[in-house]
Amino acid sequence: MQNDILSSEFANSPELVEKLYQYGIAKTYREGDHILNENASIRSIPIIMKGMIKVIRTDEAGREILLYYIKAGESCIMSFLGGMHNEKSIVKAEVEEDTEILFLPVDKASLLITQYPEWLDYIFKLYHKRFEELLDIINAIAFKKVDERLLDLLNKKSELTHSSIIVITHEQLANELGTVRVVVSRLLKQLEESGKLKLSRNKIALL
Repeated sequence: MQNDILSSEFANSPELVEKLYQYGIAKTYREGDHILNENASIRSIPIIMKGMIKVIRTDEAGREILLYYIKAGESCIMSFLGGMHNEKSIVKAEVEEDTEILFLPVDKASLLITQYPEWLDYIFKLYHKRFEELLDIINAIAFKKVDERLLDLLNKKSELTHSSIIVITHEQLANELGTVRVVVSRLLKQLEESGKLKLSRNKIALL
């Protein structure tokens, strides 16, 4: 599974890249697979080598909301922090598209912090990025209407997949927005009537 993604991320530290591959365990997942569930023990840190996963939070009533996506070359900072402090996961991670992941044991991730400044810098950069994304989620929930959030989510998915055609169900969109399917279906129809998108079975084309 080894490719150039880590060599690009840590271009100035080939020794670190070698250690990541030495300590890491490579696994492949299909779209829809779960790699982490809420309340699960965190024994390793996922580094996405190819593909993409989404991180979701679920409330007591079972309603979900999308927190952020993790792309190739990135990791899950919540897994890292939880693993470092021997805490249970407070989120779940689901594969958005077929994905290859390098799992780095928590103890090795901690060890690398003491040995490679580049690894610590990588962790801090991820923390900063996720913090900003979570602030965006809070702002969207507090100040934006659901139709604005829906269109923002569709544009985000289009940007991540490099395609104007998004394959997804209304139920999936509702889950990611933390709302119900009937609301999403109504808003999508309104967006279609306003010329912003075109609907077909399990597909949305942004115009």
